Amino acid sequence: MTLRPLFVTQVYEASLAGEKGFAAFNAELEEACLMLADEDMAGRAWCKAHRYGGYTSYASLNDLPQRASVFGALKSKLDKRAAAFAGDLHMDLGAGRLKLDSLWVNVLKPGAAHTGHIHPHSVISGTIYVATPPGASALKLEDPRLALMMAAPPRAADAPEEARSFIYLQPEPGTILMWESWLRHEVPANGAKTPRISISFNYGWR
Repeated sequence: MTLRPLFVTQVYEASLAGEKGFAAFNAELEEACLMLADEDMAGRAWCKAHRYGGYTSYASLNDLPQRASVFGALKSKLDKRAAAFAGDLHMDLGAGRLKLDSLWVNVLKPGAAHTGHIHPHSVISGTIYVATPPGASALKLEDPRLALMMAAPPRAADAPEEARSFIYLQPEPGTILMWESWLRHEVPANGAKTPRISISFNYGWR
């Protein structure tokens, strides 16, 4: 008997932590994120209105690579990795290319969470992690077939990773995770005593 793994869901994982000058680069990213959280009044108002537990620039700022040079440098690093991931996925982009459509900051306060969602109208989405203090929540990924399983039994507690319905990825500072934008994901409650800081992004096909 042969089992054939069809329609495999790929998740890209890399880290900037081993790069020369990473500590200084990451510290600059963290400073820029916290500066935005302090100064972006429109973003703070949106978070309050939508009960977001902390701060996100998602609905208020769409020019981070132009606003601060450290975000521009980050964009260059992400562009290369997104292109490599698209190649690994065997995407036929034709005359187009993947373009960074959005880049936003997330400062998730202790106890806060981000419920399950997808990123419509995008091709590749992802996050780079800036601060992950002890107890900081993982990224929770959901089997995209879950809604179609209907009367299927649950998976055994000791099922291998590729057979589980949910996967929890625990990032560290510098970790980059990318996935196809249809993959449902969430951030469980932040169990750390200090904020969990990350920068998320979307790539579209242009």
